[in-house]
Formats: sequence, C-alpha cells, structure tokens
Amino acid sequence: MFQNNPLLMKLKKKLNKKNITVEGIVRSTTKKYGFLELDSQKTYFISAKNMKKVMDGDRIIGILNIKNNREMVYPKKLIEPFLKKFVGNIYKINDSIFIQPSYPYMKNVKIRCVCDFNKNTLENGDWVLGKLTQHYLKQKNSFKVKIIEFIVQKTNPLAPWYVILTRYNLEKHPPDIKKINQIYNNNFNKLRKNLTHLDFVTIDNCNTKDIDDAVFVKKTLNNNFSLTIAIADPTEYISNNTELDDIAKQRSFTNYLPGLNIPMLPKILSEDLCSLKQYKIRPVLACRVIIDIKGNILYKDLKFFLAYIQSKEQLSYDNVSNWLEKTGKWNPKNEEIKKTIIFIKKIYEIRSVWRKKNALTFINSPDYRFNLSEKREVLGIFIEHRRVAHKIIEECMITANICAAFFLKKNLGFGLYNTHIGFDIFNATAASNFLRKYNIIFKSHEIMTLKGFCKLHKYLKNLSNKYIYNRICKFQAFGEISLIPQEHFALGLEYYATWTSPIRKYSDIINHRLIKSVLMGLSNIKKPDPKIITHITNRRRCYRIAGKELEKWLYVQFFLKFYKNNQYLQGIITDIFKNGIQVRLIKHGAFVFIPASFMHKLKKELSFNTELGVVYIYNKIYYYVTDIIKVRLLSIKKENNTIIASII
Repeated sequence: MFQNNPLLMKLKKKLNKKNITVEGIVRSTTKKYGFLELDSQKTYFISAKNMKKVMDGDRIIGILNIKNNREMVYPKKLIEPFLKKFVGNIYKINDSIFIQPSYPYMKNVKIRCVCDFNKNTLENGDWVLGKLTQHYLKQKNSFKVKIIEFIVQKTNPLAPWYVILTRYNLEKHPPDIKKINQIYNNNFNKLRKNLTHLDFVTIDNCNTKDIDDAVFVKKTLNNNFSLTIAIADPTEYISNNTELDDIAKQRSFTNYLPGLNIPMLPKILSEDLCSLKQYKIRPVLACRVIIDIKGNILYKDLKFFLAYIQSKEQLSYDNVSNWLEKTGKWNPKNEEIKKTIIFIKKIYEIRSVWRKKNALTFINSPDYRFNLSEKREVLGIFIEHRRVAHKIIEECMITANICAAFFLKKNLGFGLYNTHIGFDIFNATAASNFLRKYNIIFKSHEIMTLKGFCKLHKYLKNLSNKYIYNRICKFQAFGEISLIPQEHFALGLEYYATWTSPIRKYSDIINHRLIKSVLMGLSNIKKPDPKIITHITNRRRCYRIAGKELEKWLYVQFFLKFYKNNQYLQGIITDIFKNGIQVRLIKHGAFVFIPASFMHKLKKELSFNTELGVVYIYNKIYYYVTDIIKVRLLSIKKENNTIIASII
C-alpha cells in the first residue's frame, strides 16, 4: 500500500542523496535484528546482518536509509563500545577460544579470544575477565577480546559469588598477610588504662568472629548509669599510610554476603588480635558516658580514653533475648553478668524513650537469610527478626556514636560525620503539596528544619498510613558523609559520627585516629582528605549492588528448586513502573515483577503513575504502593534472574 506513496518516495530520494546520519544506542532483541535508539520516543530498525557489526549498548553513528519501504540504519562509526572490560564464559570451538559475555542480550555473541593462558587449562563454561581489543566498526571488521584475569572454574560452588564480585571490581578473598612485611604495633602502653578487672561482656551472633564492641555498666551514687563502651583498636597495629592501611582503605568495608564474608582486614587482625574474644586481653578505644534516669547524656562527664580490657563473657543475641523474655534454659553464669544485662536493658529502655521524644527511632523490618549448604546450594530461607538483645546493643552503639560526634566537634571541629539533609528545597515543596491532598498541612520551609522533619515523621507514624509514609520517604535525600558536623535528619540528631566498627569500616578507623590524636595531645591535626569520602561512598554503592545481584541469583535458585508455577503467595507492592509493578513476597523476601499484561485483561484500560505510586483501571485507583496482594508465580527466568508473577 506504501509502494507508490509520493511522500515516502520523496523521503527515500532525499535520504539516498544526502546520506543522513543519526547517533544513538544499539538495542538488541531476542530475535537477531535490533534497533538504534535515539531517545525514548524514536528508534530505527537495524537488520540482522548489520547487528553482527555492533553489540547491545554500543553508541554509534549510522546512515539512515529506506529499504523495502522501511527506515533503516546502517552502522557506520563507533562512538563508544558498551563492552570494555567484562565478565564472560569460555567457549571452545575446535582449537579456538571464544568468550561469551555475561549479559542477557548477548546470549548468542561469542568473541574470538587472544589468549595468553594455556588453552588446555580452560574448559567450556569457565569464567574469565576479558577486555575488548578490537571492534568491528573500528578495526578490521571483526571483534577480538583478550583475557586479563581467570576468575573461577565453572564447577566451583562459589562461581556466582566470584563472578559478581569481579563484575563490580570487588575483592574475592581476605587480604593476604604474607604480602605485608610486618604488622605495625604503635603500642600506646603509657596511655592505656588497665580495665581487665571489670566485667565487660560482648553480645553478638553466636558464630561471629570479628567482635568489635564490649560494654560494661554500673550505677553511680546518684542512681545514674555509667556506661563504658569499649571498641576494638586495629589502629594499634595499623599505622597511617602503610601498605596494610592502603589495603583497608581500598576495601573500605568488610563485605558480608550470603555464604561468604570478605574481611576488610587480614583475618589475623579481624578475627584474632583485634577481636574482643572472651578471656583475651585486648587494646581498645573506650568511651565512658553517664546517662541519667530520663535518658539524657551528661556531656560534661563524657570521657574518651585508651585501655586494655578482658571480655568476661561472649554472649549471644538469642541467649540474652531468651533470658530477658523468660524463655529457654540459658542463664548468666554469675551475678555480675546478670546485673550488666539488666542494666544495659534499662539503658536501652530509657534511651529509646528519650529518642522517641527528642529524635527519631527506626521502623523495624525483618531480615531474610539464606540457609546454604557447604556446596552453596540454597536449602531454605528464613526470617530473622531483631530481638531485644539486638536493640540493646544497637542503642548502646548509637549512644557511643552521638558521643563521638560531640567529642570531635568540641575538640577538632571535623571528622567523618554521617549526615542526612532530609529534603532539598524542590522535594520539600513536592512533599508539602502531596501531603496537602490528604489535608495534612506542613509547610516546605518547616520540614527543611530538623525540628519540623521530626514533627512530620512522628505525625506520619501515628497516622499509620503506609502509603503516605512511603511516598514521603521517596522525596527524601540519601545519607551522606561530611567532614564537618552536620545534622542527621533521618536519626533526628544534630550530629552523628560512627567509630564503633573499625574492624569492618575504614571510616571508623579514620575517626579512631582523630580521637586518639586528641587524647595524645597532638597539635596540627589534619582534616581527612575529601577524596576519601567519594571513595568510601562509591565502594559502599558497589557492595550494595553486588549484594542485591547475588540475592536475586539465590532467589532464582531457590524458586527453581522448591516452587512450581501457579503457586499463590502474598506480597507487598514496593514500586510502580511504566509497564508493571514490583512486589516483595512476604514469606521469602524475593522481589517479583508483574507485567501490565498479567494485571488486567485490557492493557489500554490500565494506567501506571510512577510518581504517585498508584495503578489506575478505568481511571480509578485500584492499587497503591504498600498494598498487600496475592500473586501467582508464572515463570522464573535464569537468564536475567527475574521472577514473573500475576495478580490473583
């Protein structure tokens, strides 16, 4: 019907004459053809033959032409390849080695490999890190890749872990102590108090080896609590700007993954010399804080100091919680331990009341844990609720961090502060306008103050409308790190600086060094380099992304093994997209996607508002974010680790 269309003939003639070029991103399909995406509204067809010259994600310039009455793009020039360094599988064809990139839209792409490895050591399916050295559009009309790192054999149970860690340039193993000439011992003997006679205790998971913190508490003469928080002191062994310090700085965090922990420090430090093990004398940085019966911190009596302690009991969260809840058979071994547990529980109670009144408290959410075999097979998933012992230690550490923020501000005026600005001016206005629709009146300038922000959140918690609370949280900024004291709106605090996890967080090592510099009376103490903030922030983001990707893979393995299609489960709507919704299964914690086509028979009657977090049918709201719904599992896709479901 378009064959003799004069307008199309005119356009074709014009295109052929001028060789019009367009720039965009190549998008593959499950078929062999693809498209060049100029923007979200405009795409041009790329034939299967020409798709062999490009890869999904490449930014290219192409020549626009018309063939068989269809606008088509012929790839001409590479602007930026999508593949640079990438993870892939070994694929052997006769005597040649190819690498298949590990991307959903590159399942059929195999790139010839320039290999410095012994080919006989490589097997089909083994994982490697490759670097693209030749692109079809740039050099010699072909693709080539060079292996720069062997990651793991296909048969290794930890293969998925190592592949994901490599993808995000994260370490796969603990630091190798053999590479360090020595562990530096700064030995602050003259400054350290001997507190080994005091009944310090640790409370942690029963299998924890890297124990950061211990507590000791007693009553004062005027019935206040004297709480001493003792924190492991790895800076006793790690001097600034040494090779070991550089390793810790590069890693920035201990990486806790399901079935695999990769420590920030060598295990001889994290699990032995620094860990506050039962009956072992250990160097610590300690804080003694007086808390009155109303939960107030008496800052005039606050003291930081160096000490040696000996943990008298390594307690577990479960045993302490069971004892406090009067369940189970465990009992403290003596009256001193019993008294300590009772006192720190009382501190938790009065400090919680103080924070509810003067700051903000957390909304408790369950943690989902994977039960894995030695071969890293998923045996099950269980929910781990935060019990009273978790909350007790958390409250003690929050108190310690508030004290550190005060100490650093008073003595230096700088440190690594955890901050949160609440709302920026644009989102404060948007949040205020949103609330007004529900007759909740908060002015934008009001909720940009710490007092107003706390007032808003307390109001919303009492309102018990999860949808409104969810939308307001969407308007909030992300937490940041600052070199100068700033408010932390999400905690409802004027200042907050962490120092209680130096075995697993490099930012806490920095604050340790600053506090110790003050205690030693040093002058001209330097402010940390601002670049460290960017590095720590980027590392934390990579750890989180890698952790989520691994969880998605584990969930797919679990559902492939234990669940069949058409099973019914309950879930909470967590997000609204343009073409469907995301739901989190309450029983297991997995995220599933429900496409529009599985929500309503007539797709044209559906409308998704991503900003408001609602779904319309016939112009009427049918679903809100935070709604609990029943879903039916339809398919589990291994190629991109997604679970597809439908609404019942």
